[in-house]
Amino acid sequence: MRSLLFTLSLLVFVSCQKADLYNEVEEPTEANLTVSIFQLEQTPFPGTRSDFTGICTHINFAIYDSEDTKVKQTNQIDGDDEFGTASFQLPEGRYQLVVVAHSSNGNPSMTNPAKIQFTNAQGYSDTFLYSAPITIGTDAQSLSISLNRIVSLCRFVITDNIPSEVKKLRFYYTGGSGAFDASTGLGSVNSKQDVKFDVTSGQKQFDLYTILHDEEGTIHLQVTALDAAENIYSEREFDVPLTRNQITWLTGTFFNGGSPHDTKVRIDIDTSWDGEQRLTY
Repeated sequence: MRSLLFTLSLLVFVSCQKADLYNEVEEPTEANLTVSIFQLEQTPFPGTRSDFTGICTHINFAIYDSEDTKVKQTNQIDGDDEFGTASFQLPEGRYQLVVVAHSSNGNPSMTNPAKIQFTNAQGYSDTFLYSAPITIGTDAQSLSISLNRIVSLCRFVITDNIPSEVKKLRFYYTGGSGAFDASTGLGSVNSKQDVKFDVTSGQKQFDLYTILHDEEGTIHLQVTALDAAENIYSEREFDVPLTRNQITWLTGTFFNGGSPHDTKVRIDIDTSWDGEQRLTY
């Protein structure tokens, strides 16, 4: 009988201990962290949803624990009522908050904060990042954050006429990255970036985004003109120097040009980007 009573007492004790342990990590019932975007790079947002129009179409909020395990993620698209603001319920502790704003076709893979990745299928766009440690305590808190641009842009411009046989331009480039480390905003993989543009409308300017592995770098760019059956009409290759948060303009006659002209580089300050380089091919 004593043995039975001891066993029952032990079960009750263990059950209570389990209940206490569960209560120690139970999430709060109300949001205790609210994150609002104040500005993207040099473009301030007073707080209305329409201010984001034309700058980014997607915002991804992710929170990671001390082991870099993702514990929360909220994805928003332009048109959502709360576009630019997200609220979370989190147990007390230390975390990493990562916010990505972009206009790609879909959400990047955010499982690993050291390898947040976009794909060729999603396309590459102007991309902004906020990443910082946060501590959640007993009191609710609100954060107003600013995101910084992490991409470089090669702006490829054709000055001669596009032959009627050409229907698409393919841009295949290496040396940059479609993924980045949230702690640095620098590229974390060696990507083969591949995008195509329909040129039947007469488009002659093409924006090619990448994330460099350092503040400066060079991409190797292969530009291929394709006919309706995607046969090669003509093809040229370029080595393009890039700098993070700068536009490099690459301008010239693509179809009538022979060997590239002497390269001329000019850096201009731009209100949206740190600067630009203009190269003639």
